[in-house]
Amino acid sequence: MANVLKKWVESDKRELKRLGKIADKVEAYASDMEALTDEELKAKTPEFKQRYQNGETLDDLLPEAFAVAREGARRVLGLYPYRVQIIGGTVLHEGNIAEMRTGEGKTLTATMPVYLNALSGEGVHVVTVNEYLSARDATEMGELYTWLGLSVGLNVSDKTPEEKREAYACDITYSTNSELGFDYLRDNMVVYREDMVQRPLNFVIVDEVDSILIDEARTPLIISGQATAATQLYTRADRFAKTLKKDEDFKVDLESKTVSLTEDGIRKGEKYFGLTNLFDPDNTALNHHLDNALRANFIMLRDKDYVVQDGEVLIVDQFTGRIMDGRRYSDGLHQAIEAKEHVKIEEETKTMANITYQNFFRMYKKLSGMTGTAKTEKEEFLEIYNMEVVTIPTNRPILREDRPDLLYPTLMSKFKAVVEDIKDRHATGQPVLVGTVAVETSELLSEMLDKEGIPHAVLNAKNHAKEAEIVVNAGQRGAVTIATNMAGRGTDIKLGPGVRELGGLAVIGTERHESRRIDNQLRGRSGRQGDPGVTQFYLSLEDDLMLRFGSERIKHFYETMNIGDDTVIQSKMITRQVESAQKRVEGNNYDTRKQVLQYDDVMRAQREIIYAERQQVIMEEKSLKPIIMPMIKRTVEHNVQINTTGDKKDWNLDGIVDFAIGAMVNEDAVKKSDFEGKTPEEITDQLMKLAEENYAAKEAQLNDPAQMLEFEKVVILRVVDSRWTDHIDEMDQLRQSIGLRGYGQLNPLVEYQSDGFRMFEVMVADIEYDVTRLFLKAEIRQNISR
Repeated sequence: MANVLKKWVESDKRELKRLGKIADKVEAYASDMEALTDEELKAKTPEFKQRYQNGETLDDLLPEAFAVAREGARRVLGLYPYRVQIIGGTVLHEGNIAEMRTGEGKTLTATMPVYLNALSGEGVHVVTVNEYLSARDATEMGELYTWLGLSVGLNVSDKTPEEKREAYACDITYSTNSELGFDYLRDNMVVYREDMVQRPLNFVIVDEVDSILIDEARTPLIISGQATAATQLYTRADRFAKTLKKDEDFKVDLESKTVSLTEDGIRKGEKYFGLTNLFDPDNTALNHHLDNALRANFIMLRDKDYVVQDGEVLIVDQFTGRIMDGRRYSDGLHQAIEAKEHVKIEEETKTMANITYQNFFRMYKKLSGMTGTAKTEKEEFLEIYNMEVVTIPTNRPILREDRPDLLYPTLMSKFKAVVEDIKDRHATGQPVLVGTVAVETSELLSEMLDKEGIPHAVLNAKNHAKEAEIVVNAGQRGAVTIATNMAGRGTDIKLGPGVRELGGLAVIGTERHESRRIDNQLRGRSGRQGDPGVTQFYLSLEDDLMLRFGSERIKHFYETMNIGDDTVIQSKMITRQVESAQKRVEGNNYDTRKQVLQYDDVMRAQREIIYAERQQVIMEEKSLKPIIMPMIKRTVEHNVQINTTGDKKDWNLDGIVDFAIGAMVNEDAVKKSDFEGKTPEEITDQLMKLAEENYAAKEAQLNDPAQMLEFEKVVILRVVDSRWTDHIDEMDQLRQSIGLRGYGQLNPLVEYQSDGFRMFEVMVADIEYDVTRLFLKAEIRQNISR
């Protein structure tokens, strides 16, 4: 392990030395840029653009362009990027991750690579974790870019397609990750070219890159439609689940978060639903609803995994503590929770388009990111995204004191100790930020502080609209702020007057998160830019992490010491045990994300083929005959082939006639005798001749190439979209059932790949048959108008 650390440190040293030489070149231009007038400095942008068009690369332009952006920032924003920020900006330009501590000015660091890459004219996307930050950065940093002669756009969810198109056409576009992904999916569902909003994906800088590319990577973006009727089964399954007793009728596995019925539970289920065998294949739908009802009742916790507001179940992001607007659990789980909470059960939906963040962001020509915490996931970033993590030194030394964890036997003894600590610090005027893992914890602590008469602000999924305002004030003298773990990410906590002398901001963690990064993120709220600060985590044996992964050794240690409820233990062994538990969870989560990606890679290959075909159809300006006729030919050849196998006497010529009448021509245009005595090739040629005549007749009938093209587009896109959404649904069902093949000593992933490929080929053949039938059999009765 020591060798690995040594290697990391040395490789970072080497990398920083190389980046330092580039920073020297940038700094060498400083006095030249300072000597320029405003007009001369602004004139640099068109000059750089021209040099880029003349063949200079962005790497060639980097030192001078960074120096221009730096001087521009001084004049417009009153901020001048430090040397470490130049190094961070170079890391971003090179398509890697700059790990910069909280308060080191990531937003300003990004201005240099954003400016440089915007000179190509191909667009730069800057991604933030929420729309407030997108709007804030687009306004504040936008001043600099506009002054330097670049256009800046903001893409948020409530914009119209026209406004979105305008935002994407700008040199620099600020947006959230989900909005970018959904726009990409929607662009691949449009029928008309002018309805698309995005340009080709060029360069993206992802702020809080670990949150977006790691934490959210397990949640695919899904566009749903074509609802099926809501079912009474949700309510019945929920009522049954509520009659069950833990350990007697069902068992919960906390580590894997699964629930399973015991023999008694199965018998109760059979009696309740009047069945002889609960697991009969005919009861598959019921089983699915039962699984969801058990998960909803015994694993999904209100005010931790979700909240109920205005009669609606809203998901809480476990990493940020924010409400995930517009998101629903898939596969019926959301409906099961709605049944549990007795709110209106929304109809089930069908997936029409989906993509994971992993595959979406890998489609950019260049991907980079910045965060305060990425080193623990260094390998994942390299393996999945081919991005190196480079730790940028802080501008000033870190003065913060990170104290060892304190462990208590029970939750209540832990919270009492936390309140005492807050009370003591509050009495001196030292500001305190308390990090909690769940909404319910923040509310419990809030009640306890109310009883003690300590004024405080609560920041959780229920009031995240005030997020930035609360976080900004968290560093003022006497402030006490309770926040779900990563709330306020991206907003700086500046210390108020006199707070440095009191020891800076005190950060208190009430529980260890299952990811070390989130704990580091919380610690990083304190001690920015060389400020003093202190951090302390309080743990108990009843914490989630301890219950799921806590070592028996700790419990045994407690029992043998015969320690009272309020006794605290401060021990390096405890901290090590907790860290090893966190590493196990991180490992599990990485495996899950990797598996999601491996399965989605199968869909990615298929998605790219379908979306490329759609693009070709949408972009066509003359005629789609070169696409449609080969489709018809393959369909004809396939049908002739299956009806002319074996001896000639066994050929099914009636089948060919049925196909021709069903998919190509009118009833009187073809008869069996037309094909007698002919070879399969001759039959194919004859049918293709009929198809050509049919095609020509439609062209003559429409008598307008533009209307003919419109007709061709509508036919192809309608068929492709209908078959593709069915295929996504089938692939989803295959994905859920494929795990069972593992019991037969088969590799589920390999099985999924081969079955998925076969299903894709069937879908393509179905698309071609439907296009043939719809196009050749359609009767045109009126002009087609949009």
